[in-house]
Amino acid sequence: MMIQPAKRMAVFEEAIFGQLKQRASDVQASGRPVVDLSLGSPDLPTLDIVRETLSEKSLHPEQYGYTLGGIDRFNEAVARYYDRTTGVTLDPSTEVLQTMGSQEGLVHLPLAFCDPGDVVLTTNPAYVAYEAGIRLAGAEPYEMPLLKENDFLPDFDDVPEDVARRAKLLILNLPGNPVPANPTESFFKRAIAFAKAHDIVILHDAAYSEFYYTDERPIGFLQVEGAKDVGLETNSLSKSFSLAGARIAYFVGNAEAIRIMKQLKSNLDYGVFSPIQEAAIVALDHAEQMTDRLRDVFKERHTVLRNGLASLGWDVAPSTGGMFLWARYPSDETSVDFAFRAIDEAGVVMVPGTTFGTAGEGYVRVALVQDVDRLRQAIEQLSVL
Repeated sequence: MMIQPAKRMAVFEEAIFGQLKQRASDVQASGRPVVDLSLGSPDLPTLDIVRETLSEKSLHPEQYGYTLGGIDRFNEAVARYYDRTTGVTLDPSTEVLQTMGSQEGLVHLPLAFCDPGDVVLTTNPAYVAYEAGIRLAGAEPYEMPLLKENDFLPDFDDVPEDVARRAKLLILNLPGNPVPANPTESFFKRAIAFAKAHDIVILHDAAYSEFYYTDERPIGFLQVEGAKDVGLETNSLSKSFSLAGARIAYFVGNAEAIRIMKQLKSNLDYGVFSPIQEAAIVALDHAEQMTDRLRDVFKERHTVLRNGLASLGWDVAPSTGGMFLWARYPSDETSVDFAFRAIDEAGVVMVPGTTFGTAGEGYVRVALVQDVDRLRQAIEQLSVL
């Protein structure tokens, strides 16, 4: 019997991360030190009170039923968090939707809003899950390049009119993965005006909204006038609250868009495990205890790694936030060749820029997921290249 994949499986190409990990394992097995700066997996522990809540709630037999769309108190905690941190008021019953991590929501989003042949405006480079969802829905991605001369922000004026007319979704991510470009009110205003002019739904991926290294919190998408008229924001407890394995996140914003997403999700899953929701509520209500420390730690890492790479002649994209650095290395090699050579010769694991799109050629993504001593070690090891 011949077992063949469906044609749609071509959307899900094997990621390069496994190959990077295998090459790093080979180098480590030879006895040489390896510093892994590839995956954006949070390395700080979550709060004790969050772990204790998860543990305690898991002991109760009544916690093991279906939760469907999630418990109301989770939505209320999200609304409180937004009100406290951004001043944005959300109706928990109509403007909040729980998802099983942000990637689940991101991949399913185009299914809810796009028909085959519709266009989704995304960026190049971009987080890899965006294109998977677009292709799964039978839609077509239109990639807006993130260029140094535009401060690594997309230029809506360059989108052809016929493409804009066919577009149903616009996906933004600030500060982003892999490019930690800086969000501004003026940029969000341009995006909202563009979306209104062409009846496009905006999705802003705010997974790194708590990773900022200035005295003032950057403007959030929903804080900008008109944002709720055209769009949604998604955020995850994976990064900011170190709950990556718990798989819990949310969409917030336009009530009609939330209703449509709820309708889709009611046919896909039966909800997140109740004790995880209870732990997430505690995390949201005690956010500052986690995120204030997170920013202190990552600000130091950001400074050490940025300055260290610059001292080696690397061109690091300007950023005041995010969990990554986006850096042009001083070599004419392809980003894939350079990334594997960096493992072989320097023992440092980074992700080739072309993993995220053709505009990533010449760059690597470097994650701030090791302590400062390990980052300094990485810089020293990279100096041999």
